[in-house]
Amino acid sequence: MTADRAHETVLSFRYPSQRRARLVGDALEPEVGEIDDARSAATVSRDGDAVRVRVAADDLVALRAGINSWSRLVEVAERVGSGRGRQ
Repeated sequence: MTADRAHETVLSFRYPSQRRARLVGDALEPEVGEIDDARSAATVSRDGDAVRVRVAADDLVALRAGINSWSRLVEVAERVGSGRGRQ
């Protein structure tokens, strides 16, 4: 992700265990770079029981779109990984 983007946010999701965070993070990793566009980009990292998604964008509209997209991807990764609804 380039550091020259005007806007940035970090979404942080905590899980009951490091294993659960690893499962969600691993599910998100293939999407990094795939849904980026000319106006926004994202990275995914994991620290213990937390998964962090950093979204950077050139403008606020692109930032909001990135936040919405990544929030939905996290929700899907949580559902698929648990076999149930969101935890």
